Amino acid sequence: MTKVSMTVNGRQVSGDVEDRTLLVHFIRDRLGLTGTHVGCDTSQCGACVVHMDGKAIKSCSTLAVQAAGSSITTIEGLAKDGELHPVQAAFKANHGLQCGFCTPGMVMAAVDMINRHGGNLDEATVRENLEGNICRCTGYHNIVKAILAAAAEMSAGRQAAE
Repeated sequence: MTKVSMTVNGRQVSGDVEDRTLLVHFIRDRLGLTGTHVGCDTSQCGACVVHMDGKAIKSCSTLAVQAAGSSITTIEGLAKDGELHPVQAAFKANHGLQCGFCTPGMVMAAVDMINRHGGNLDEATVRENLEGNICRCTGYHNIVKAILAAAAEMSAGRQAAE
């Protein structure tokens, strides 16, 4: 057993884990944050995407001990003061979900994508960047539409703040 400590959604957490414990299981089973989903266990589907130190990672292929000392953000950590994150709001407004299973990973991947590309996103870029996230329900059209809407809103918000 190894003791790991990290910050999850702004809160310092720690726990003893076996060295083989995946970050997704630490988040779900130890911390009770079940928004991060386990889909394939092979890092193919993207349902487990979280941010580690500000970058999207697949938590089903990352060990909890690898995340020690890091800052982790899960889907539960995006909303602030009861207000949905712009990407969450855009997914809702643009019907970017159906069953919802892939949605947390899609949203986390989208936030990372927008942070990396800013307002410089087009449909082809969004589709390319979503390559590691699978949705079996929507056909991606409304997911792409939601991400583009959120990117435009977040870009406008950044420009207004400057």
